[in-house]
Amino acid sequence: MIHIYTGNGKGKTTAAIGLAVRAAGSGMKVFFGQFVKGMAYNEVSIFNEQMPQIDHELFGRTCFINRDPEPEDYKAAKAGLRKVKNIIQSGQYSLIVLDELNIALYYKLIALEDILKLINELPRDLELVITGRYAPQELIDKADLVTEMKEVKHYYKQDIKARKGIEF
Repeated sequence: MIHIYTGNGKGKTTAAIGLAVRAAGSGMKVFFGQFVKGMAYNEVSIFNEQMPQIDHELFGRTCFINRDPEPEDYKAAKAGLRKVKNIIQSGQYSLIVLDELNIALYYKLIALEDILKLINELPRDLELVITGRYAPQELIDKADLVTEMKEVKHYYKQDIKARKGIEF
């Protein structure tokens, strides 16, 4: 099955982490790749320290919310996609999470056609989760499950900054 968690609300990566932990707890081998992100947030430190069933890798450099992507950002995303293709072909994982892939697509760090081809060639027994705002309609059409996180109210609007253990 293909899952997509998208939308402007909080919780996309958190939902994917929850699913990864559930899968690992049932004995499944999980790969959790994060596009665009270049820093391991606290949410994934538990993978490295306490969950050997979950392999984690970053496919980004730094957050570029306040700037345009640089050539190195494109290179990092493309290298990440090559790695993901090899991981899929290895057959050793039951669940693969591609966190913030939709953002990489939105900023054209990766071509949508490459992702659609990857999806069309997935083994039938592989579960794939894609997160990030701005999921393209073509991915939504391919997915078996789509959840849109909708922001109704957020404390950021009260100028409350990201808090350790909650947002990072």
